[in-house]
Amino acid sequence: MTSGFARARVLIVAAVALFGVLALSACHHPADEVLVRQAIESTAQAAEEGSARGVASTLTEDFDGNAGTLDRRALSGMVGVFALRGEQVKVNLGPISVERRGGRLVATFTVALRAGGRLLPENLGVYKVESAWRQDDGEWRCYSATWTWSL
Repeated sequence: MTSGFARARVLIVAAVALFGVLALSACHHPADEVLVRQAIESTAQAAEEGSARGVASTLTEDFDGNAGTLDRRALSGMVGVFALRGEQVKVNLGPISVERRGGRLVATFTVALRAGGRLLPENLGVYKVESAWRQDDGEWRCYSATWTWSL
């Protein structure tokens, strides 16, 4: 009878441990900084694929690029036009630094852009980027970005 009791106890402990692991894994969410880094990488990949929709998906409706130079529609439209004209843009991201400022996040990084096509020059340059992010419908989206030519 002792072995039956011991076996039942082991099963109960295993079930509780399994439940604990499942509960912890269900509650685990990536850090906000990780989510912003992933969104930046996703935007870079979308630009390389010529996906205007993919680029726009990480931007807020009121996105402001370089103090009014490009809004969400203009930036995603530019990506779409390049794709339609057969231009290929290569995006090489440098390290991404993310810092919290109140309820928002600011990401800074460098990006090297290259092109493969007939209209754009091969070397589009290296830029220093600062982007500001906020929660929008439960997702981190970029609402502002500034960039300066670095090299």
